Amino acid sequence: MTRIALVEDDAAIRDALAQILSQRGYEPVPVTDFSRTSQTVLDAACDLVLLDLGLPGVDGTVVCREIRSRSDVPIIVVTSRSSEVDEVLSMTMGADDFVAKPYSAHVLAARIEALLRRVQGSRSRPVVEHNGLSLDVEASSAAANGQTVELTRNELRLLAYLMRNAGSVVSRTALMCELWDTDAYVDDNTLTVNINRLRQTLARIGVRDYLVTHRGQGYSV
Repeated sequence: MTRIALVEDDAAIRDALAQILSQRGYEPVPVTDFSRTSQTVLDAACDLVLLDLGLPGVDGTVVCREIRSRSDVPIIVVTSRSSEVDEVLSMTMGADDFVAKPYSAHVLAARIEALLRRVQGSRSRPVVEHNGLSLDVEASSAAANGQTVELTRNELRLLAYLMRNAGSVVSRTALMCELWDTDAYVDDNTLTVNINRLRQTLARIGVRDYLVTHRGQGYSV
């Protein structure tokens, strides 16, 4: 059974989330120890994390960054802090998706299912090569110039999609749908943040100017 960590300090909200997950066949794993939140989440070895930002004693974005630095477990931020700054910061810290409270149980469940499908799909894809860059989808890493760098889940999906469509301009809408299955609930700036993070990651192995911006159109490699 798929196990989902619930990092939420409000007991009523946590119980409601647990009920939503249980009804859909998931095993909810409540996290109530906020003295060492990220370690508690990692020790639980869950398949996905639902993370609130307003945690006692620690900001959820810090927890997100700590988890992402040590694991590629999918993370969905679920929070009442619904400003554009909070969303962009969460994605920058490594979150895979962002859902603002109050939320529809059906929408949240759909986002969880979509993210889990993407995880399973990305793990079954082969190595992709283009213009001196090699992408190992299973290992979630890119290699060039004799160096290898690990990718976050969103970096992996972005790069894989662009490399599979090498030579063509991929629209921003297509990329947003690839990452989040829909562009209806995702701010356009979030994609820009993810593109910039991918560029910075590739620069660490000496790959610069690999992602080409086509103003008003999209991106290509």
